[in-house]
Amino acid sequence: MQGPQIHPLGDSALLCSLPAPATLPQQQRIWALAELAGGWDEVGEVVPGMNNLTLITRRPVVDLDALARRIGQVWPKLSGAASEGRTVEIPVVYGGAGGPDLDAVARHTKLSTDEVIRRHSAGEYVVYFIGFMPGFAYMGGLAPELATPRHTTPRMAIPAGSVGIGGEQTGIYPMASPGGWQLLGRTALPLFDPAQEPPTLLRPGDRVRFVVERVERVEQ
Repeated sequence: MQGPQIHPLGDSALLCSLPAPATLPQQQRIWALAELAGGWDEVGEVVPGMNNLTLITRRPVVDLDALARRIGQVWPKLSGAASEGRTVEIPVVYGGAGGPDLDAVARHTKLSTDEVIRRHSAGEYVVYFIGFMPGFAYMGGLAPELATPRHTTPRMAIPAGSVGIGGEQTGIYPMASPGGWQLLGRTALPLFDPAQEPPTLLRPGDRVRFVVERVERVEQ
C-alpha cells in the first residue's frame, strides 16, 4: 500500500493523506496511525478524516520534517487488520415525511422504492470517521447501485435522525441542520448527547446495520 503524502499545516500541524479512492484497509491504517501518533510526546491531538489524518502538535515544532520522517518510518509497520468495532443496529422508519427523497432515489437508481429500502437495509456499513458536525458518521459500504448525488441546493433544515445518501455514502444527521443528502427515512435513536461519555453513539470502526422499523407511504 502506498504511503501517505505529508504536508505541513502552518508550524503546528501535519496532514497525512492517502490517494483516492478511500477503502476500508486504507482507513484502518489511518486509525492505526492515529492511535500510535496520539501517544507521541510532541503530538497533542489527532484528527482522523476520510483517507487522511491531521496531527496537531502541542506547540510549534521547529522541525516538522523530523515528525514527517517518523510517520514515514512507522507507516510500513502499521496493521491494516479489521477493527474490533461494535455492531450497532439503527431502527429506521423509511419513507413518508421522514424520507422525502425515497422516490427520487428510486427514480435515479431505476429501482422500486421497496428495492431501495431492501438494499439499503441489507448492507453492513463501517464508520470511517466522525465529521461535519458532532456525531455525524461517514460510512463506507453503500451498494454502488444506490449511489445518488446530493441535492444541488441543500435544504435549510433537516431533522435530527434523518438517514440519507450522499453520493457513494450513507449517513445519519445527529441533530437538526442544513444539508444536501437524499433522505430515505428517520431514526429516533439519539446519535449525539453531550451529557454522555463518549457523547457520540457511533465511533470509527463501528459496523452499522439499518433495521426496517416500518415503511410509510406518501398518499397521492
